[in-house]
Amino acid sequence: MRKRIVIAMPAAVLALAGQLFAGGFWLQLGNPDASAEARQVNAVVTIKATGCHDPAAAKVTATAIGMVDGQRRSIALKLDKLSEPGAYALSQQWPKEGKWVIELVARNDEQFTNTLLTAGPQGVDRLHAKADMKAFAPADVDGLLK
Repeated sequence: MRKRIVIAMPAAVLALAGQLFAGGFWLQLGNPDASAEARQVNAVVTIKATGCHDPAAAKVTATAIGMVDGQRRSIALKLDKLSEPGAYALSQQWPKEGKWVIELVARNDEQFTNTLLTAGPQGVDRLHAKADMKAFAPADVDGLLK
């Protein structure tokens, strides 16, 4: 009898784990040098809506939030759609001076995800981006600006 319980437990855990991760929705950041389309628009990062959904239906927005000469600034950014559904290129539209946080927000029906990445004179740091399926607090942005 114990053997059946031991065998059933891992199967149950695997079934529940699959349900927990099914339907995920997130933004994948990429190297613009890997895309001829992104290079054409001088992109600093590529963004791809991914997960169990229709990527073409995802709505992605970008905002640069920064500190320049002690003043906090916010700039709405334009994303260039790439030919792959749900893929975008972001070119630098914020001043080169100062420290910036790029906030990417994506919605697909009721699904939500967002990503924060830093940018400065050395470029965009996509390798240390923060992602979450709930909105970041202003304190999260403030922490990255310090």
